[in-house]
Amino acid sequence: MRKILVVDDEENIRQIIFKYAKFEGYEVQEASNGIEAVELCRKNDYDIIIMDIMMPELDGFSACREIRKFKNTPVIMLSARGEEYDRIHGFETGVDDYVVKPFSPRELMMRVSAILKRAGVEDKEEKHDIYDSNGIKVDFTGRIVYIDGERISMSPKEYELFFYMVKNKNIALSREKIITDVWGYDFYGGDRTLDTHIKILRKSLGKYSDRIVTLRGVGYRFEG
Repeated sequence: MRKILVVDDEENIRQIIFKYAKFEGYEVQEASNGIEAVELCRKNDYDIIIMDIMMPELDGFSACREIRKFKNTPVIMLSARGEEYDRIHGFETGVDDYVVKPFSPRELMMRVSAILKRAGVEDKEEKHDIYDSNGIKVDFTGRIVYIDGERISMSPKEYELFFYMVKNKNIALSREKIITDVWGYDFYGGDRTLDTHIKILRKSLGKYSDRIVTLRGVGYRFEG
């Protein structure tokens, strides 16, 4: 049974998500603030975290940063604000998806299902698969990336995007194809979201950032 951690200081929001998640067959645990969420993640493993941004004690972005120090659990962030800055800041923090309140519980469950499905398929297909070339090594099985022999940390969505590009190395990938294959058909974001993730990914690759080439009017290509 897949396990979800729901983090929100509003009890009614937690109850709504709990109800729909249980109906879909998920095991659910709850936390009312960021500090409680971090402590629960230290003690337990979750398949996905649904977390509000504005909370007492510790906000969602800060909690996500703390959790990222020891876990790579996918995170869907909830917010009453839908400004582009908040979305970009969330993705830079390592958030996998962003849902604006008020939201449809059914849509939220679809997003949860899509993220978990991609992660499950990825693990099965990438068994014992390693890429190692020109200073970059990718262990698909362990979801580990090495730069010049040094392990680097990435968010779950960074891993998904980078693994996808490496597996399609030297192929021109359109923006639409990348978004469809990495985020899924249910993704409601735009090109700016992809560009933000590419920017973060290039930063993670350091001196090898130029291996991700921008194809004007088309998309991107990873040179392997």
